[in-house]
Amino acid sequence: MFKFVQRRLLMFSTINDYVNRCGRFSPEEITTFNSLLKPRLVKRKQLLLREGEVCDFEAYIVKGCIRTYYIDENGSEVNLQFAVEDWWVSDIGSFHEHKPSLQYIEAVEDSELLILNPARKEELLARVPQFERVFRLMVQRHLAALEHRLIRTIAHNAETRYLEFVKQYPKTAQRVPQHYIAAYLGVTPEFLSKVRKRLATRKD
Repeated sequence: MFKFVQRRLLMFSTINDYVNRCGRFSPEEITTFNSLLKPRLVKRKQLLLREGEVCDFEAYIVKGCIRTYYIDENGSEVNLQFAVEDWWVSDIGSFHEHKPSLQYIEAVEDSELLILNPARKEELLARVPQFERVFRLMVQRHLAALEHRLIRTIAHNAETRYLEFVKQYPKTAQRVPQHYIAAYLGVTPEFLSKVRKRLATRKD
């Protein structure tokens, strides 16, 4: 029981640190926020969202790794984003517009999440309007990451895209299977393997 309580407190301390980097909140406001969050444990390969479903969560990642992807016309998975500790994951458009998602969201690792659903988010913003800034900054961070990815995809070759991915997300690159990274970069796993071997040879 003690370990469970200790782990729960640690989960909330992580997200509270995140929130306090975004603004100043009183202990009472933080308590209100915590009371509206729902802890959730997800197993590796477990889907949080499927194409066609309406996304009903914004999830803060306390521990683990989550990927967002879609399936193209050839039936291949195209990874859009990897999210690890201290990131939020959701389908923002589906969540806010209550429309079916075009994406899948899946756990790459066993993960610990803190979930906020639409009703509880509305309650939070009604009770503590200052949290609007927290979510605005979260969306800005998410959009900036997607924008950078789009620019890299258009402007750079596969080798440069891989190097920038490793530089920007060093922890993620070590935790995500190679075929997932290949799908994110828009190349085959075989091609990515050749790129990595070529880079390793240069280091030697």
